[in-house]
Amino acid sequence: MIYLDHAATTPVHPEVAAVVQDVMSNCFGNPSTLHAIGREARGLLDKARQQVADLICARPEEIFFTSGGTEADFLALWGVVSSRKGRGSHIITSSIEHHAVLNNCAYLAELFDCRVTYLPVDGAGMVDPDDVRRAIERETALISIMHANNEVGTIEPVEEIAAIAREEGIPFHVDAVQTVGHLPIDVNRLGVDLLSLSGHKFYGPKGVGALYVRQGTPFTAVLRGGGQERGYRSGTENIPGIAGLGQAADIARRDLEEETQRLQRLRDALIQGIEERIPGARLNGHRTRRLPHNVNFSFPDVEGESLVLGLDLQGIAVSSGSACSSGTGEPSHVLRSLGLPESYLNGAVRMTLGRANTEEDIPVVIEALEGLVRKLGRLFSA
Repeated sequence: MIYLDHAATTPVHPEVAAVVQDVMSNCFGNPSTLHAIGREARGLLDKARQQVADLICARPEEIFFTSGGTEADFLALWGVVSSRKGRGSHIITSSIEHHAVLNNCAYLAELFDCRVTYLPVDGAGMVDPDDVRRAIERETALISIMHANNEVGTIEPVEEIAAIAREEGIPFHVDAVQTVGHLPIDVNRLGVDLLSLSGHKFYGPKGVGALYVRQGTPFTAVLRGGGQERGYRSGTENIPGIAGLGQAADIARRDLEEETQRLQRLRDALIQGIEERIPGARLNGHRTRRLPHNVNFSFPDVEGESLVLGLDLQGIAVSSGSACSSGTGEPSHVLRSLGLPESYLNGAVRMTLGRANTEEDIPVVIEALEGLVRKLGRLFSA
């Protein structure tokens, strides 16, 4: 199997699996207890908090562990908006956000009398910082723009947006689920106030993530209970998963530069080969400001899901878009926002590279994809 769906999830790194297994077998304590077994668990918790903080150049006390990226997005949005104590507020986001942001914005609009502005993007999936500035109102409580899009891989101008937010005194949240572990991230250089990440996107375990909250950001606890995570996210911590997340953060920091350069070479070879071999292929997303491992193409008058299934039969795993939206039968909201012609909307394939992929995979994928596009194109045009 050639696995090209790392944006959906990554295999657990062997070093991470070893840490998780060791903690599961040998450290069962509750980190909130005072005895030696509990203190051992607390030590692992503190170590992982430092490891995650180091990966994004934050302070450990600014890291709050969650069950994943969706919960981290939820906590960011609700924590800031609910801190306004029921007063009407305004959120600015983009039309291409992950549903973890879009659906929670819609829910907040119902519960807290919020208004939400959904900014458009250009044909490459880029938010215009000037649109952010124009959308700001007196009641704007939060700006939430993703660091890079999970489907088309476009990297957004978050530093410019952060500067605008800081100038206006508005908290700025970034969904960085697709970039943490794949791009160098310094929350201070980016200027963000809140940042979401998820372990299984960079070779950590599923079911664990984190939210960075800059000290001084207005934020109210949403999950209340025993006061864990300094009262912001109650519930006994998942120590094996958190330890695994910390180990994955260490590995990502160690290998980031070399692995990013390698994946960029594979990505560019795959893009070049598809454009040379398959007439009508359209690259979705920004050509240069894109994730190092993301390749997303649309093919006219071909069903993307048919391509996914056809490649799967040949031992190549890809997706037709976000794993969270697959199977709906509806064209991607991201591709619609890019303004793709109708004939291209349903014919998208996302290929996302990872550690196990090699140069030898690229011609195999191109040949298989070319054959399928030609075959399916004849069938749909018949």
